Amino acid sequence: MKKKTAILLAGTMIASTILAGCGSKEEGAANQVASEELKGDITFWHSFTQGPRLEVIQETADQFMKDNPGVNIKIETFSWGDFYTKWTTGLASGNVPDMSTALPGHVVEMMNADALVPVDDLIDDIGRDKFSKTALSEGEKDGECYSLPLYSHAQVMWYRKDLLEEAGLSVPKTWDEFAEAAKTLTKDGVYGCSFPCGSNDLMATRFLNFYVRSGGGSLLTDDLKADLTSDLAIDGIKYWLDIYKNCSPKDSVNYAVLDQANLFYQGKTAFDFNSGFQISGVETNSPDLIDQIDCAPLPKLNADDPDYGAETSNIPMVIWRNSKHPEICKAFMKKLYERDTYIKFLDATPVGMLPSISGISDTPEYKENETVQKFSNAVDVITDAMEKGTAIGYEHGPSIQAGFLTSQGIIESMFQDIITNGTDVKKAAKTAEKQLNELFSTVQQ
Repeated sequence: MKKKTAILLAGTMIASTILAGCGSKEEGAANQVASEELKGDITFWHSFTQGPRLEVIQETADQFMKDNPGVNIKIETFSWGDFYTKWTTGLASGNVPDMSTALPGHVVEMMNADALVPVDDLIDDIGRDKFSKTALSEGEKDGECYSLPLYSHAQVMWYRKDLLEEAGLSVPKTWDEFAEAAKTLTKDGVYGCSFPCGSNDLMATRFLNFYVRSGGGSLLTDDLKADLTSDLAIDGIKYWLDIYKNCSPKDSVNYAVLDQANLFYQGKTAFDFNSGFQISGVETNSPDLIDQIDCAPLPKLNADDPDYGAETSNIPMVIWRNSKHPEICKAFMKKLYERDTYIKFLDATPVGMLPSISGISDTPEYKENETVQKFSNAVDVITDAMEKGTAIGYEHGPSIQAGFLTSQGIIESMFQDIITNGTDVKKAAKTAEKQLNELFSTVQQ
């Protein structure tokens, strides 16, 4: 935790000095008229590590360079974890790209470091009314937008239809039903549900957030303090420890997102929580199981509680203030939203990536995708969850505190401490809560 914090805070302070004098030059370049010939080199960092969508991005860049011979786009790909380390350390030296993808929590930290340029002119050019106000607000500061969402998805509960049917079980609607089903299905080389808490990822935070949000709570208080010691949070911690003990591989104490997902892809877990990316993962790894998976809303505390959304992700793009050619970045971003290009991009991971702009999901070209048709129920479930949820902690609005919840691994380390060292739950929760609040106190928004 101290290492990650030192990297971020040092980068933030140094970046404000390095980047302070860049504004007028870059903003002037950004306002060049569209008719001017584009010339220059840009670097684009993204985290689309899966083949198909990486290929679409590269194909789009190749076409853009063909249409604009004076432009060169260098694309570099990093996992989300590596990207966070790359940009936070890069701030101090100015070693950041011209444009990149990000996670919602990253954007607030980037804005706080004065590392981005506004993109309101691009949003207006594409059509501001095409974007949801909630998605745009995730990158808004002092009335200006510094990010725009490329695609959206939400976390839902995925399950194996065949395993439930064989056991005579219905799809769980409550957390109690989920635990009972997961324990029943833990047999014959299949785990009911893996509980991941590797400290270099956000997975344990994500799972704990599901439970807390289902009870109407939050991992943050209204005044943006960490809240891991409420009765609801303590119940949630104990709930996932029970799942770990009875339904999960023991190695999951160190699992990151792909370790977790791969188990479901390979047919080794009966339940998992994820977005529509599960479909392409299963199709690639276990095509014989593709007809046996579906998703449902996240479990509730009580069956008659309303459906809720615990985590919506609007994956954005940003332009970095140190870019010498923000006009090229904006033109390339606009290219990505052209209907044919955008649908081709979404089709690279159908249902996994849902449109972040209106006017796409109703088009014949989008609807004709076989996966979209086959998993129409999943589209409806995920879309409903998207509309009800926010990024983790963003139920109080975008904040650096919410970003730190998912980027610092403190909640993950808390679970590891309890599992590995047998530390008392309330004691471990209190320690983690204190660590987070000490971190929060070092940041001024």
